[in-house]
Amino acid sequence: MSKVVPIQQSELINDTASLWIARLDRELNDEEMKDLKAWLAQSTLHRDALIEMAELWDQMDCLSRLATLFPEKGVVATEKRKGFQLNHLTVYAASITLVLSVAIASLLALSTDITLPEDIVAAFGGSSYETGIYETEIGEFSSVTLSDGSSLVINTDTLVRVRYQENLRLLYLERGEIHIKVAHDKSRPLSVIAGSKVVQAVGTAFNVQRLGGDNVELIVTDGEVLATNDYIDTGEQNFKSLKLDDSALALSQGEIVVLGVSDTTIDKIDSSEIEATLSWRQGNLIFRGETLEQALQEVSRYTGVEFNIADSSIKSLRIAGMYKAGDVNGLLLALKQNFNIYAEKDSKNNVTLHAI
Repeated sequence: MSKVVPIQQSELINDTASLWIARLDRELNDEEMKDLKAWLAQSTLHRDALIEMAELWDQMDCLSRLATLFPEKGVVATEKRKGFQLNHLTVYAASITLVLSVAIASLLALSTDITLPEDIVAAFGGSSYETGIYETEIGEFSSVTLSDGSSLVINTDTLVRVRYQENLRLLYLERGEIHIKVAHDKSRPLSVIAGSKVVQAVGTAFNVQRLGGDNVELIVTDGEVLATNDYIDTGEQNFKSLKLDDSALALSQGEIVVLGVSDTTIDKIDSSEIEATLSWRQGNLIFRGETLEQALQEVSRYTGVEFNIADSSIKSLRIAGMYKAGDVNGLLLALKQNFNIYAEKDSKNNVTLHAI
């Protein structure tokens, strides 16, 4: 029987193994543990790939907690993968200390100096019983539990202002990206305002990222949410309580939309793609075939490094794999070893890439 693994199959196995390592890093629920066991039982190549990804990312402790899945004595600590063919277009960076730090020092929680756009303040009125400003610098991330029990995870270079009143819960995303798991309170919906966009939920989970201009990306990870392109369109009376009506866009778990574009379309997004897109919550970046240019733009968000691709022929190279967010040196080493791409560091925050 042939043991040659087709390139596409090999790439898929490695992508799946990377996703499982990201999941293991935040611990598995019972259903995920069942799915992992089934995936490992399908082929020894799956087990080998999982071990290699754990070794690359210094996550062997994750597998040590799952020793029953690896019956061979010492396999988790000592086994090296043999005969597994990697796609030459797949880059796995060397494991280097994670440079992202929890931004405790950058969080100005429960600040009384809460500044919102004048039109929003005028529309809400009333008095606030909780306010707060939460900010992360480039390369930092943090998480916070709000007074109502909602869990807020804050990505790199983000500023979000919180204002709770008797009849509403409001987050104003000034820049960056957040993921929030909303504590259920039907009488007081939680709303995120980003530019002129509003996303609202009662008890659900979703991710909001401010893009270029006034565009906003919304991904629903659990439950249902409402969204509108312009809060002014909700009408003055509705805006005072900010309860969106049936005219708003309705999204469910596993759906994504970019608000602000001329053709606002709700698309499906599968669970594996959600985990890859939101892997920053575990301090990782997972690429699944993005171009080199796209991947470098994402890396810049976490480092402040500006990349210049001198040779247009390498801009469209496809990148796949899991990286530590902020690990520029590991990324440059992987590009050199896998693509023969040379990096010239002009300054601390300026890197030019050339094809050798």
